[in-house]
Order: sequence, then C-alpha cells, then structure tokens
Amino acid sequence: MPTGKFDKSKLPSRHVTEGASRAPHRSYFYAMGLTDEEIHQPFVGVATCWNEAAPCNISLNRQAQAVKVGVKKAFGTPREFTTITVTDGIAMGHEGMRSSLASRDAITDTVELTMRGHCYDALVGLAGCDKSLPGMMMAMVRLNVPSVFIYGGSILPGRLDGRDVTVQDVFEAVGQHQAGNLSDEALAILERVACPSAGACGGQFTANTMACVSEAIGLALPNSSGAPAPYESRDQYGVASGEAVMKLLEIGLRPRDIVTRKSLENAARVVACTGGSTNAGLHLPAIAHEAGIDFDLFDVCEIFKDTPYFVDMKPGGQYVAKDLYEVGGVPVVMKELRKIGLIHEDCLTVTGRTMGEELDLITREADGKVIHPAATPITETGGVVGLKGNLAPEGAIVKVAGMSAKEQVFSGPARVFECEEDAFEAVKNRAYQEGEVLVIRNEGPRGGPGMREMLATTSAISGQGMGKKVALITDGRFSGATRGFCVGHVGPEAAIGGPIGLLQDGDIITINAVSGELSVALSEAELEARRKLWQGPRETIYETGALWKYAQLVGPAVKGAVTHPGATKEKHVYADL
Repeated sequence: MPTGKFDKSKLPSRHVTEGASRAPHRSYFYAMGLTDEEIHQPFVGVATCWNEAAPCNISLNRQAQAVKVGVKKAFGTPREFTTITVTDGIAMGHEGMRSSLASRDAITDTVELTMRGHCYDALVGLAGCDKSLPGMMMAMVRLNVPSVFIYGGSILPGRLDGRDVTVQDVFEAVGQHQAGNLSDEALAILERVACPSAGACGGQFTANTMACVSEAIGLALPNSSGAPAPYESRDQYGVASGEAVMKLLEIGLRPRDIVTRKSLENAARVVACTGGSTNAGLHLPAIAHEAGIDFDLFDVCEIFKDTPYFVDMKPGGQYVAKDLYEVGGVPVVMKELRKIGLIHEDCLTVTGRTMGEELDLITREADGKVIHPAATPITETGGVVGLKGNLAPEGAIVKVAGMSAKEQVFSGPARVFECEEDAFEAVKNRAYQEGEVLVIRNEGPRGGPGMREMLATTSAISGQGMGKKVALITDGRFSGATRGFCVGHVGPEAAIGGPIGLLQDGDIITINAVSGELSVALSEAELEARRKLWQGPRETIYETGALWKYAQLVGPAVKGAVTHPGATKEKHVYADL
C-alpha cells in the first residue's frame, strides 16, 4: 500500500492544482465536492467504455466505482470519465462494422486528450468489447503514466438442450436457417437464451483474447481477466487495481517499463496457445507502435508458428472463458508455457514484480481438459498462423485451432466479390461451389474504409455445412468467433493496388497453413500486366466525416493499421510535461 506521500511538483496534475495562479481551477474542484486534501493528492483517471450498446460494456460503470474505492484507499483522487466503444456483435454484417477498427484508435485518442486536458497523473482503464481493450492499452503506453488495465469480464454461456451456447451459435444458426435446416421457432428460442448476462462474448474471441494479452503483457493484475462480468467478485479486482496504480505512481513504474519486446512475445505466445483471435495480429503491433517497438505481423506470426496449442477454447475447441477461469486462468496457461521454456520471466508487471515471480506464486496445474499440459498439446503449432506469398507480400493471417493438418491446405479457383455484401448475398443464395476460394476485397483499412469483420458471411457458410468445403480470403478481418479456413489481413490491400485487387474469377489460389503460403498461380509478368490495367481503388460512399479521416491516416495491416507516427517520432512524453 502506498504511504500517501507524493511529490506533486513532478506530477502532471500540478498544472491544475498548485499555486495561486490555479485558484480558478481549484474552484471547479471545490464545486464537485473535493476537499483541500483531495485536490492536492495525485489525480487518477478512471476511464471506462461504459455504454448501453451491448452486454459487454454494461457492467463497467459498476466496476469503475470499485476502482475508485481502491484509489481513495491508497491516497489518490479518482476522476472517472468515459469514452466510446463500438461493439462488433451489434456492428456485424452491415455498414456499421466499418466503425469498429476505427473506434480502437478513437478510444486511444480520446483517452489521451482527456488525460492531457485535465492533467491526470495515472490511469486505470476498464474495457469490455473487442477494440476497446487494445484501444485502452494503447492509450496507456502512449501517455506512459503509471497505468493498470482491467477487463470487464466475459458473458456467462447460455444453455440449450443440455449444452453451452454462445453468440457464435446464433450467427451460425442464421446459415442453418437460410439452408432450411432450422425453423423460425428454433432460431427464436436460441437467440433468447444464447446471451444470458452482462459481459463480452464468451469464447476465445477478440475480447477474451485481448483480455489474456493484458495479463500476459503485464498491464493487468494476474487472473483479473477471468471472472465473468456478473460476478460481484470482480469488484475485488477493481479495488486492487486502484491500489496497484497508486503503488506504481509511488515507485515510478510506467507502461513502457512493462511493455517491451519480450512482454509482447509473451503476449503472442498466450494468443497462440489459446487459439486466440487473428485480430491480435493487428493489435499487438499497434500496442508496440505506441512504445516505439518494431513488432509487426511477421514478428507475431513467427511466435505463433512455434507455440503449441494446448488450451481448448471456442470457436475451434469446446470451452468458454468461464471454464478457463475455473481451472486457474491465464496464470496457469503461462505456467505451462514456462515449463517448455516459452516465457520471458524477467518482464515486469503492474504488481511491481516480474512475471517469473508472479508465476512462482501459482500452485494450480493444468486440468487436462480446458488447459492441456504444454508438453502434450492439442497440436504442436499455434492456433493462429501467418501466411505469405505472391498474393500476400505483406502477409496474411489465419486461425487454424481445431483444424487437422490436412484441413490446413486448400487449393481452388477464385470466386471474386468486390465487398462483403456481395459475398453474403451469394452465400445466402448458395451461388458458390464446393472447392472454391471466395475472395472478398476492398475491405481493408483504407479501402473499406475500416477493415470490416466477415462473421456474418463465414457463419452463414458454416451454418450451411460448407465450412470445410470452401476457403475464404479477404483484405478485411475476421471475428474472433470465425471458424473454417478463413484468411484475413491480406496485404497490401486492394485499395492500394495489392495483388488481391488483381484477381479474377477462376484464378487458382493455394492456401497452405502448414508451410505458411498464400499464392495465386500467376507469374509476376501476368500480375504486372494486370497491374497496368488496374483502374484504381473502388469508390466508397465515405467522402467526409470520421471514416474519411480514418482512411486518409491509416497505415497497412502488417504494421497494425495505425494512424499516427508512433513513439519513435515523439519529442516529448506526456507523463514528463
């Protein structure tokens, strides 16, 4: 516990609380009921992505109150604020999905602006849905003030006919319904029971993947990501996080002391061994970018390649986040990775201790069902794989968790769609053939704009029983809930003349996740000839507003689809102003 003795002369909040010239500022604080003592304590931003858009965010307001209790106990003055979030489950399958990835950077920017404008000294960030987790962590690393991240927790699984169900089952049920294999009544029952509580989607989809990352990278307290959102016990992690951030402020430990090349590698290991979301291939490079660390998609995929997959989580496996929590959570997973020499133990965490010291405290062992022993994994290589070839010179990514080696190789003729809507319509009408590679282009960060996820389309394919009979590639993204042979992040994207934009129906595409290949049977001369005939990027309807601005700024997926030059170009650090 901190002593309560802080030197305000070195903290950002001195600019709004100290000296006669700040009397007007202090008058505002008195207006909100702060005491003289509270005004002269460190100010801690307590940021949440609370909203009423979806269950993943609805409990964050309650949990923020627990964080504030912890800050106050440790002699800090909490200042709660909210930022946006776009929930992918609601945004999925229509134009709204273009807002999703852009919201990650908007979250980072708005947290940065709030912290800067009000001169807060430290940050506790709470997030619940996919892009809000990396967005909040990116803000912490960018500002480099003492920070603790806390996940809002996962949703409880629904139950139907004696089995656990999630929103993934509902998306796939749409395909079954379209195929005539599920009645209106059965679909109505499923949609009413699949999501029974507050919390983020329950499988190892993007939210839970990035929650695991928050622990593995060291920005969250150990095991804080596990307890489901409805559990009142989550509030204990909130109080502890508030106390922890004050201790970090006292000892001067900052996010860039914690987020290092080694800790990013630890995080990538945990994504791979849990069969996590391919979106981690975007978000880890983006977090690294905020710290000035060169860690791109290829670096992430190198780690994925030699990490065994041993945590049996949906969508490729059987279990949900609640099950992982009940058998010991991320600490037990990392303990297994340590046994096979795949964890950097000297990385610091927000406890002030190293990762190795934290793992020394863990007494539980792999249960053999949810967490298999790393020495006897489900498969020898990671649940997520990177690809490269003449169709993806800047790489691509695919989730293979739960797929056999035979299922990880596919070759077939292209069926090209210019956007997701066209592909979804074709799938709905069964206007595609077994053995084809469906190509969805113009959905990249710039060309979309916004790099949409394709869960509606992939789920419809799975629901029609065609998930193993076709493959799909896109310069867009896939949801963490996607299963089947679906390749995303193909770069360069079509909008900037990437090879995916030059494909024609019938071109033979080969995807080999065993060897890491994504290629088209065209010579360089043929590709060059098509490039000369290319008409330029497809027009979009976004010629103004936030998405236009995003398209002007966003970089390639291989670097994390970031929107600013990053820490290597900065001339100051906020925490030192």
